Amino acid sequence: MTDIRRTILWVIFGFSLVMLWDQWQVYNGKPATFFPSGKPAATATAVAPTGASSVPSAASGGMAGAVPQTAKASVTQPGAVVPGSTTATEPAAPREQVVVSTDVMRVTFDTEGGSVVRTEFLKIAGDKAGHPFVLMDQSADRVYLAQSGLVGGDFPTHKTPMNFSGDRALREGANELVVNFESPAQGGVKLVKTYTFRRGAYDIGARHTVINTGAAPVNPRLYVQLVRDGNKLPGESSFYSTFTGPAVYTPEKKFHKVDFSDIDKGKAEIDKVSTSGYVAMVQHYFASAWILPDGLERENFVRKVDNNLYAVGMLAPLAVAPGATVNVDAKLYSGPEEEKRLEQVATGLDLVKDYGWLTILAKPLYWLLSQLHSFIGNWGWSIMALVLLIKIAFYWLQAKGYESMAKMKAINPKVMAMRERFKDNPQQMQQEMMRIYKEEKVNPLGGCLPIIVQIPVFIALYWVLLSSVEMRNAPWIGWIRDLSAPDPYFILPVVMTLTSMVQTALNPVPPDPMQAKMMWFMPLAFSVMFFFFPAGLVLYWITNNVLSIAQQWLINTRMGVPPQFNLPKFGKAEATK
Repeated sequence: MTDIRRTILWVIFGFSLVMLWDQWQVYNGKPATFFPSGKPAATATAVAPTGASSVPSAASGGMAGAVPQTAKASVTQPGAVVPGSTTATEPAAPREQVVVSTDVMRVTFDTEGGSVVRTEFLKIAGDKAGHPFVLMDQSADRVYLAQSGLVGGDFPTHKTPMNFSGDRALREGANELVVNFESPAQGGVKLVKTYTFRRGAYDIGARHTVINTGAAPVNPRLYVQLVRDGNKLPGESSFYSTFTGPAVYTPEKKFHKVDFSDIDKGKAEIDKVSTSGYVAMVQHYFASAWILPDGLERENFVRKVDNNLYAVGMLAPLAVAPGATVNVDAKLYSGPEEEKRLEQVATGLDLVKDYGWLTILAKPLYWLLSQLHSFIGNWGWSIMALVLLIKIAFYWLQAKGYESMAKMKAINPKVMAMRERFKDNPQQMQQEMMRIYKEEKVNPLGGCLPIIVQIPVFIALYWVLLSSVEMRNAPWIGWIRDLSAPDPYFILPVVMTLTSMVQTALNPVPPDPMQAKMMWFMPLAFSVMFFFFPAGLVLYWITNNVLSIAQQWLINTRMGVPPQFNLPKFGKAEATK
C-alpha cells in the first residue's frame, strides 16, 4: 500500500499538469482539451443582405456582413471647412510610400488608400545588430497591414489613390505631427484620413472625415481592419508557445482570441455587434489595434482574405447629409505590450498582454515587479527580489508543510521497518501505518495545502515573466544579456537542475520504491525543458528552489531532524519489490 500523502501529491501534480495543458491550449487560441467551456461555436462571417456592398479585402474584397442600422458620429454642418480638403475633384498624385518618423517610431504609409504598411520602433532593437524592431510589414516574408475605407457604394476604399500632405518628421521641440491622406470625390463622397502622432507615443490618432459632395444623402459604412498572414513568429520555441493571431474586445464578452485555424474552419467565436471596444492582432510582446470611439455602433468581423491571409476589423454605418461632413475619431495602436501604456490608450487594451486564466493574480504580481524594478533598476535582480517577497509572504504557510515533511522524515525508518515486516499483508500494513501516524501525531496530508495554495501564484508569475516585453533584451549579469532568450551557455539550467535534485534529496523517501524513483525522475525530466526556456524564467525558478532549500534546511534543523540527502537506490533488489 503506497503512502497516502505521496499518492495525493502525485494526483495534485497530475491534475495541475492537465489544467496547465488545457490553459496552454486556450492561450494559443485552441479549444480546451479536458475542460471545454461548453459554449457553441459561432460562425464569424455572416451573409450580406441583398444589394449590400462588402468590405474590400487586402486585395480587392473584404468581409460581407449584416449592417447595424444606426451610428453616432460627430457631424459638421454643410459648408464647414475640413482641414486638408477641397471642394473640387483633384487628380491623385503618383503612388508612393510615405515614411513618417517620430522620436519612437517610423511608420510607412502607402498613398494607395493611405494604409499603414510598415511600423518600426526606433528604441526597440529587432536583432543583435541593433536595427529597429519591425512589427507591421509588407514584404516577401511578412504581410501585416492596417487598412480603412468606406463601403456601401462606389466610395473611397483602401485601394483608392490619395494625396498626401504634411511633414514627414516630428520637428524638434514639437509634441505633435499631423499628416493627411485625401481621396478624390468618388460616388459623391470624399474621404480624408488625418493621422496625428504624439511624441513618445505608439498610438496614432486616425480621424476619418467623410464629406458628402453630392446633392443626396449617403449612407456609407466605415471599415477599419488589420490584415496579417498566419505564419508563426520566427524562432518560436517548441517547448513553450505564445498566442499569435486576431483578438476582439467588447465590454460584454471582454477579451477574446481567435485562432487562425478556427477562421479556416468557420468556427471563430466573437461578439459581432457592440458600441465600444477594439480589434487587434496579437503576438509575443507586441500588438496592433484599431479602436473606434465609444458609442459608435459597429460590427466586428474576422475572416480569411486569401490563402494564409486573415483580417480582423470593425464596420460602422454612417449617415451623411448633402454637403455635410462626418468625423470619426479612431485610434491605431502599433507597439509593445507595455501595461501602463496600453491602459492609457483604451479600456481593456492592456488585455492584449494575455495572462490567461490567472490574470487576477498576474496583474498585481507584474505591478509589484515593476515597482521593484523602479528601485533596483535591473530586471534580473527584480525577479529575484519578487520571489523573495513571495516566499516571505508564504513563509508560515510553507513552514507548516516543511514541518509535516520533517516529522514524516523522522518516522520514516519506523515506517520502512514496518513495511518490511508486513510486506505480505497489505491490509495489516495499512493499519500499522495509520497507528504510527496517530502515535507520532503526524498528518500525512499536512504538506499538501501549502503546495496547493502556492501553485496558482507561481504559475501566474511564470506568465508574467513570459509575457512582459520588458524582459526582451534586458541584461542581468555577465553572460546573461537578454532575459527573454535562453542562457547561451546553459549555466542557469544546470544550476536549476542541481537545486531541484538537492531539494528532492532533502525530502522524505517515499516508502514505495517505485515512488522513490519517480520522485527523482520527475525533477530531471522537468529540468530538460528549462534548457530552452528564457533565462528570466530559469532565474525565477532557481531563486525559488534556493529559498525553499534554505527554509527546509532551517526547519529540519530546528525540529531536530538533521538535514541529510536521501539518495535513491536503483539496485535489482529495489527494482523487483
